[in-house]
Amino acid sequence: MELTRLIVKGGVISPGELREVVNIASEEGLDSISFGSRQDIIFPKGFKSLDKTTLGKHHFVYPDQKSGNNIVSSYVSTDIFRNTNWLTGNRFLYILEEFKEQPKLKVNITDPKQQLVPLFTGHLNFIASEHEDYWYLYIRLPKWEKMEVYPVLLYSWDLAKIYYEIEKIAVEDSVDIETLFALVSEALDTNNRTIDKPLNVPFYPFPYYEGMNRMGIDQYWLGLYWRNNLYDLDFLKEMCDLCFECKIGKICITPWKSFIIKGIPKDRKLEWEKFLGKRGINVRHSLLELNWHLPVAMEWALNLKTFLVRTLDQFDISTYGLNFGISEYNRDGHYFTSIVIEKNELPVALESIKIRDTYNVLFAKNFDPNTREYIVHSQDIDKLELPTILIELSRKYFEELGNTPSKTTEKQQKKEKPQLDIYQCQECLTLYNSEYGDETQGIPKGLLFENLPETYCCSLCEAPKSNFTILEAVEN
Repeated sequence: MELTRLIVKGGVISPGELREVVNIASEEGLDSISFGSRQDIIFPKGFKSLDKTTLGKHHFVYPDQKSGNNIVSSYVSTDIFRNTNWLTGNRFLYILEEFKEQPKLKVNITDPKQQLVPLFTGHLNFIASEHEDYWYLYIRLPKWEKMEVYPVLLYSWDLAKIYYEIEKIAVEDSVDIETLFALVSEALDTNNRTIDKPLNVPFYPFPYYEGMNRMGIDQYWLGLYWRNNLYDLDFLKEMCDLCFECKIGKICITPWKSFIIKGIPKDRKLEWEKFLGKRGINVRHSLLELNWHLPVAMEWALNLKTFLVRTLDQFDISTYGLNFGISEYNRDGHYFTSIVIEKNELPVALESIKIRDTYNVLFAKNFDPNTREYIVHSQDIDKLELPTILIELSRKYFEELGNTPSKTTEKQQKKEKPQLDIYQCQECLTLYNSEYGDETQGIPKGLLFENLPETYCCSLCEAPKSNFTILEAVEN
């Protein structure tokens, strides 16, 4: 089903902007709006094109338009869930502000220490490093078969200009990661930093993101989730007014069809609880219900989820730490949940005959969606068999939890390591990677460290070649 989307940059919207959106929806005769998986706002198909004055600065993408992608960010998680120390809410807002033009590609800007917002579902995925104001970039352009790591860390204030430069270059079909890096380096003067260690994505259980929760000493945050993803316009209008009164400047949309309000003053908490109570809003869903990702406006998916949640609840099955996705068949694998239930496509020849739907069940390697590797567990399963399979996978998850990698895996890793020709300066930790050479000293790509002239010195601190050691030796 094609729907109209409103792009919400980074999933961050002010109460004033949301109020305007609610008014536009009311004028169109709607009584509710929905949220999308890229932190955008979704309207039903019947939404009419509006004139420029009504639209104001809002960016709508209509069903017949291909352009317009949302920037996903984990701003929503800052101050309320685990996060990288230097990555504050303000830093996110400054970076988002630099993206002036509407991106044509999908962009993710995330903190690897949080679990609420997926890291790798964009074409360009900027992921915070341990170094203050520096980011990894993982790229998978639309026609690329696999994800590639950009060979340097990028500076916070360069992210937007690097994105726009890559967007221009990406129009060429034949571009690969090396060409991309060379072209961007040639076109822009940027403040890069050498990658001194690979990205580490810790695996944490999925967080509980609903209800009124303490934030710091004298504030609260509120997470709101409606199981049908139809948020009542009158409720939203009243809620925006309450945000104004409490001087709350931002409302954050999550990729889980819910939203979070941060910074409710301690002395206004009761007022918010009364407001929710009067409207009969349930903020006590179990985690079992919250950890599902569904396509928007697909009744079959909502019905299937309801059936599965009830069954798992009945059997008292723990799903703490897991999350689930329901999807139409999509073997491109752009999923971001631990377990995925795929509905099979019905062969065209059989569409007129009433036959029962069948499903495939996949799970992420180590049940960690950030591995981006999915294993097919079962195929062509009837709906009634699904609960048994989910119970089986839930048990498998708890059995494997905390297991160390097998010895064969460790042996393989040890065998693979020496193939990397990466040496590190012991003075300033700069890397020499033969894959990229050293442009600053005229060293071409592919020249092994041992073949460098003895006069070679560190490009940053000028320490001699003898000060470098192979990176694997440092790590072991």
